[in-house]
Amino acid sequence: MSPTQQQPKLPIPGVSNLIAVGSGKGGVGKTTVAVNLAIALSQMGNKVGLLDADVYGPNVPLMMGTSQTPTAVGERIQPLEKFGVKLMSMGFLSPGDKPLVWRGPMLHSVIQQFLRGVDWGELDYLVIDLPPGTGDVQLSLIQTAPVTGAVIVTTPSDVALEDARKAVRMFEQVHVPLLGIVENMSYLQCPHCDERIDVFSTGGGKRTATEMGLNFLGALPLDPVVRIGGDTGSPVALTGAGNPRAKGFYDLAELVAQHAKTAAAQGGPSITISE
Repeated sequence: MSPTQQQPKLPIPGVSNLIAVGSGKGGVGKTTVAVNLAIALSQMGNKVGLLDADVYGPNVPLMMGTSQTPTAVGERIQPLEKFGVKLMSMGFLSPGDKPLVWRGPMLHSVIQQFLRGVDWGELDYLVIDLPPGTGDVQLSLIQTAPVTGAVIVTTPSDVALEDARKAVRMFEQVHVPLLGIVENMSYLQCPHCDERIDVFSTGGGKRTATEMGLNFLGALPLDPVVRIGGDTGSPVALTGAGNPRAKGFYDLAELVAQHAKTAAAQGGPSITISE
């Protein structure tokens, strides 16, 4: 029996909801969604933490604009805090471009340390940015912690959607509620002529959600301003729900909060379609 199978599913003290953000493949903007979702939830008045569980490619430090080293009080790691969101990432502990070459048991150990060895305090939501795919980190998390629900990030392309379906099936197999699918990079709005350009096809996320009986959490555009915000450590969600470029992330946050509440109360989210 593996270590993840032996570990009981114990709540994280003080944390009301664990929200896993996953994807079937890389390159779909999963961390961008996780970062802006966490900030939007915080700006809406919630106590929020963001755990960067992508230990091989931790991008949260760059996107949140901080690279400090966490301290410890006793045996508890103190999370960093930026923009009102508590943060933990392997990028804070192993900065730079040195790769981590770890096998499953080591990954399991660090994920458990991040979940239970960090002094998260009282949180309404702990958003967890998972690595892409369906590997050891995902299993370590979902087999040992009571995840409230998972958000699957995809683009409209057939390649991304094929892998998104695999991620959905993984969460279903381990009985984690699916809060829904969000279609990122859904379209490009030309800044010069306002023409909508479907760079990666169109409508695939909504179609897949409907086919799989899941909530569709909305379509987020391919926006250079969003990319610049992530690259410069100033995520677009900081501009508030009134900014059209940030509004999609606030709409997403409202739906995630709504479906998380339903999942926590009934064991699974209700099915709705958001335009």
